[in-house]
Amino acid sequence: MRFCKKTTIPECAVNVVFDDDGISSTYKSNIEFKKLSPEIWEERKKKFEEILEDYKSDSNYDCLIGVSGGKDSYFQTHLVCKEYNLKPLLVTYHGNNFLPEADANRERMRKVFDIDHLVVGPSVEVLKKLNRIGFEKIGDMNWHAHCGITTYVFKIAVAFKIPLVMWGETAWDVAGMYKPDDFVEFNIRSRNEHDLRGFEWDDILNSKDPRNKLSEKDLMWAKFPTDKEIFDVGVRGIYMGNYFKWDHYKQTDMLKDHYGWEEARQPFERTYRKVSNLDDRYENGIHDYLKFVKFGYGRGTDHSTKDILSGYMTREEGVEMVKKYDHIVSSDLEYWCKYVDYKEEDFFRVADKFRDPRVWWIEDDKWFKYNIWGGCSSYGKVLLTKEEKLKFIEKQKKYQDFRNRV
Repeated sequence: MRFCKKTTIPECAVNVVFDDDGISSTYKSNIEFKKLSPEIWEERKKKFEEILEDYKSDSNYDCLIGVSGGKDSYFQTHLVCKEYNLKPLLVTYHGNNFLPEADANRERMRKVFDIDHLVVGPSVEVLKKLNRIGFEKIGDMNWHAHCGITTYVFKIAVAFKIPLVMWGETAWDVAGMYKPDDFVEFNIRSRNEHDLRGFEWDDILNSKDPRNKLSEKDLMWAKFPTDKEIFDVGVRGIYMGNYFKWDHYKQTDMLKDHYGWEEARQPFERTYRKVSNLDDRYENGIHDYLKFVKFGYGRGTDHSTKDILSGYMTREEGVEMVKKYDHIVSSDLEYWCKYVDYKEEDFFRVADKFRDPRVWWIEDDKWFKYNIWGGCSSYGKVLLTKEEKLKFIEKQKKYQDFRNRV
């Protein structure tokens, strides 16, 4: 497994491509954005203003913003309300995972921006089932959240006839999939392939486990609007990061000063940051640990890569963050297991099924992988059955044969 020579991102990261010199598309794409001068950012800002002009309508709201109450959605709302004096509708998907400080930030938005805010979500019992199904079927207990975030905003935009939907930071910035002039926008294909991992609401039905039974009515919220419904309203989803230079730290300092935005009250166990992903108690915790189990990296890698690219950290410092945080099993595992009535040993057994054979191998009944700081290390006992081990080894052999041919 190779690691980017300029950042800490590994070759197995989703949609990341390495060149022959070991430089990732993540780094290359960021360099292109860094070349944008203040004058070019001013031109991009004018493009945003042209979009606002194009989408002026007799709707009750000027636009719709999908928000969590996090730093990015506060900054989006600040720009729209304070810089452009518009009246947006805020929409939040509530997955029942908010940390206390995130609850406070979300509730504060309605007051500090003097704005309408819809908070919508499935029932708690349905959410518990979706946590278990997502984990067992997809290796992601937060699949429901990815679905809700990308679905509810469009359903409400259609229902309220609001043609312009806004998100914050440019999509898939860590992957480096796009260049500045791509002006990537939200679409149903990226929603299905990236956010929903190729699964849709009807793939979640018909669980063999009787305690996970769901009906179509339980998942009405997860049905994306039809093309006709979207075209009739003319709904368009844009990313404000295409038009405004994004700097998490500067923006967060401003939000704290102006709106009393709160960072995490306690340090996270799997990352050094205290300002990211507060809307979901598992996102920096056990959900991210699953990414480590699957692909061998986590928030220490993601956040250090972003901070290296932004100039807040050297690569050497980033490697230390990866070494310190990526492998940690966070204590919210106990919280999640109690929430969904799961045994911890079953969690690790199921998680093992999603290991990527490009990253992991079995030796002396333990899992091994290469490290960015050099050499390889063991990260836990193999809990697969004999048959599952053989399948994993066979899959690994096929992958290695393919690499050798290439």
